[in-house]
Amino acid sequence: MPTFVYSAHGPSGLITGELAASDRSEAFALLGKKKIQPIKLEAAGEIKASTGTATKAKQSAAAAETIKGPIKLKLPQVVLFIEELSDLVGAGIQLEPALATMERRRELSGIKTLATVLRGKVRDGMAFSKAIAATSPSFGKLFCALVSAGEASGSLSTILKRQAQYMRSLQALKSKVLSALLYPAFLIVAAVAVTLLFVVYLIPKLTEMLDSTGGSLPLAAQIILKISDTFKATWWMLILGGIASYILGKAWVSRPESAIPWAHFKLRLPLFGGIFRARFYVQFLETMANLLGNGLTMVQAMQLTHQAIDNPYLQQGFESVMRNVGEGVALSRALDRSAQFPPLLIDMVNVGEQTGDMPAALARAAERFDRELSKKIDTLAALIQPLIVCLMAGMVGLMAYLMMTTIFQTISSINK
Repeated sequence: MPTFVYSAHGPSGLITGELAASDRSEAFALLGKKKIQPIKLEAAGEIKASTGTATKAKQSAAAAETIKGPIKLKLPQVVLFIEELSDLVGAGIQLEPALATMERRRELSGIKTLATVLRGKVRDGMAFSKAIAATSPSFGKLFCALVSAGEASGSLSTILKRQAQYMRSLQALKSKVLSALLYPAFLIVAAVAVTLLFVVYLIPKLTEMLDSTGGSLPLAAQIILKISDTFKATWWMLILGGIASYILGKAWVSRPESAIPWAHFKLRLPLFGGIFRARFYVQFLETMANLLGNGLTMVQAMQLTHQAIDNPYLQQGFESVMRNVGEGVALSRALDRSAQFPPLLIDMVNVGEQTGDMPAALARAAERFDRELSKKIDTLAALIQPLIVCLMAGMVGLMAYLMMTTIFQTISSINK
């Protein structure tokens, strides 16, 4: 029976050894039963014949070393990377060959570059979770912690599949919120552009025509003409003031002591604050369901969930929930004490505690609140779009009224 030499990740770290098996498939199966994640497996008689492959591996590693600095990916690229790696590992392909397959992608993108760097580090014996944490900040501590748990328990394929589903849900959530804000933002820009066109160009042209006839301007037209003249004379000052205000505002927001007040202000915005809170509820429930479903304890899951919260004000409020749960208080009661969560969410968490199936209860709650978020977004779109359209119609109507008044006064002056 052939002998195979392997290098692998085991519970205690990088290990090497030999085992007897009829073929490579059986060797992989034997290592899998021992919960060992092989990164290299060769028949004893093929080691010398693999010199060319080793040379190519060294060339790939040298290419990876030329890439300096962290590799940043956008959220859709992160989702695609996890999905492809999950499919490959789930099909029985080991981690290093799976990364090699992704390295041979025809599309030149950050995914190909990331796979090249990760493959070189994994081949050198670094754990995949540590390699991805050191290479790209785009995946976050939550993903790296779950991958580390998957490597230790031998369930990397299952965890990658769950994370791919989780990241897809987060991507859909962000896209849903952005799409709700895109059309109103376009309408606002269009309204401002139309107003500037009337104030800066059309109304002044008509007033010049009226001045040439010796007629008097309506009071509203005089006000708009003053505004137009002021804007033409000081437009560069307004632009510089806007840029300076933006820089100062961004500098204030970036200060650590300003993060919490700014985050609290966003939650209190009319219409939008409710959507931001609903988005937090959905992300909290989905993250907790994902972590508990992967076998983490309640305390570990809450620590990682705390790191995943992107609103500093809500993150600060969540710390009291963590302390209470760490002291033995039930999750539903801890959420109730924080006064940051709605009664319906607390009731659904309480049901999970009573049934003993928290991951399923949290997942059902996430689906329920995701539907509520969709309704809030639809309501926002239904309210904002007519409001902005009415505002635009009012501004255009006012400008049209001033133009018509000016034209009629011009005609009257000419007839006299």
